[in-house]
Amino acid sequence: MLRMSAITSYRDLVAWQKAMELAELAYEVTEHFPTRERFGLAHQMRSAAVSIPSNIAEGHRRRRAGYIHHLEIALGFHGELDTQSILAFRQRLVPHDNWNRLELLIAEVGRLTHGLIRSLESNPDESNPHESNPYDPNP
Repeated sequence: MLRMSAITSYRDLVAWQKAMELAELAYEVTEHFPTRERFGLAHQMRSAAVSIPSNIAEGHRRRRAGYIHHLEIALGFHGELDTQSILAFRQRLVPHDNWNRLELLIAEVGRLTHGLIRSLESNPDESNPHESNPYDPNP
């Protein structure tokens, strides 16, 4: 029987881990953009990519409603990055193989984040189900 380990930190969330991989990939891909895009599309893509795991982490530290709200914000930045990556590909700023890697990871992060929202919405407990109780002697 498969036993899931307890989530004690946002760092334990697969959605956050994959979002961090996505942010790293966005930095890697935009590193090769022309200088004219340094403060344009490259900056926008990096900013959106960093905002995804940042909002997952911030939401994890809040109660359920706030958590869901920050996950929805993360999905907004996710949509921005997806759109920006398509534009970068169309403008021939991203080679096809890098764009494929980016799109696969964007899709995975979206699925994981949506799944996390569904999990939180289906949990009847009003508190954050991923938050450990600091007063519990047996966490």
